[in-house]
Amino acid sequence: MRKNMAKLVIAGTLCFSMMPIQALAQSTTTQTATVVQSVSFREKPSTSGERIRYLQKGETVTVIDKPNSYWLHVKDGNGKTGYISSSQTYITLKTNTAPSTGQSSGKANAEVVASVSFRKGPSTNDARIRFLKEGERITVVDKVNSYWYKAIDSAGVTGYVSTSDQYIELFGSEEDDNEEAVFQDDPNATIVKSVSFRTGPSTDASRIRYLQAGEPVLILQKVNSYWYKIQDKNGKLGYVSTSSSYIKTDSTTPTPTPEPPVQVPSSQSVEKMIAAGMKFLGTPYEYGSSRYDNTTMDCSDLVRQAFLNGLNLRLPGDSRSQGEYVKQVGKTTTDWHNLKRGDLLFFMSYKGSKASSYAGINKASQRITHVAIYLGNGQILHTYSKESGGVRIDNLAGKHWEYRFIFGGSAL
Repeated sequence: MRKNMAKLVIAGTLCFSMMPIQALAQSTTTQTATVVQSVSFREKPSTSGERIRYLQKGETVTVIDKPNSYWLHVKDGNGKTGYISSSQTYITLKTNTAPSTGQSSGKANAEVVASVSFRKGPSTNDARIRFLKEGERITVVDKVNSYWYKAIDSAGVTGYVSTSDQYIELFGSEEDDNEEAVFQDDPNATIVKSVSFRTGPSTDASRIRYLQAGEPVLILQKVNSYWYKIQDKNGKLGYVSTSSSYIKTDSTTPTPTPEPPVQVPSSQSVEKMIAAGMKFLGTPYEYGSSRYDNTTMDCSDLVRQAFLNGLNLRLPGDSRSQGEYVKQVGKTTTDWHNLKRGDLLFFMSYKGSKASSYAGINKASQRITHVAIYLGNGQILHTYSKESGGVRIDNLAGKHWEYRFIFGGSAL
């Protein structure tokens, strides 16, 4: 009997030892929600809660909890938490189960440009985990102080590394893979019934397309009793009926009427705009930041606000539209050395920290992912990631910004 029991124990042990390692790993379960129709993202689980922004169709958020039958507590792709409707009209829920690997779920946002110590703590006295090699990409999760970043390497190991740009180059992955918000301001109206979106304030004007029920739009001006001038979610400008049968306005949001820019000499215009932009130095970065709230900014928000505050000139709300605007205004250049103070610069996605990473790329065909203001002497004013400290001044020459530059020119 004892021998038989021993055989069973041994057999069981062997079977257990032969199980795949993955089967022994702990699994993590998360629930996500995909937006199927634009929906308000609010500070509180109530329609009276302040709207942070609109979540757009196709966005995916992580569900934190469900406070009641009507609301979900969620976190968006930028790490912002808030509340959205739990209605299937707006979202589709999905449960994800995956083995825990210990690896970082964050996307790399920095590259090692010279071999550097990766340590257990933010001090040269702390033990070295290993040397990070040139070309490695890591995820910077925090700037502990002026000298040290807290970071995660590709194996999921957390440690500390020097903030010196001799060793680490941040590139702000958030902008490269996301479409920036195209609205000049937060939408202030919703289409309630399919309606013609036209090129002019008349039924004789050409139809651009039909706006669909549920689409958020931004009213820019009430042209007359019958027509609004609006911007759709794609950044397209046009006209739509003012009838409440087709459009519902947000009573909490004023309907802006753009004023003409103040006409001042060009050199004064440039200095006024730059002075307005410089006031935002240090403002924290947030992708898709609200155009009503300057406590956080993304790159196009900074540019837009500098022109709006300095010159009362309202530029488009995203970097690609701003690029098109500059092209329409006048001459552009693909050589940053030809830029003048106050010009705007447009950049492609990050490919690497060296010029060779961009060799053979037809930049003219690349999508704009970033915009900055040229200060002169090879310096730019911009913002591109939380880890970089928000709005800041950087040098172009010899940096990835120089290699990513597509074109630049004046918006004035």
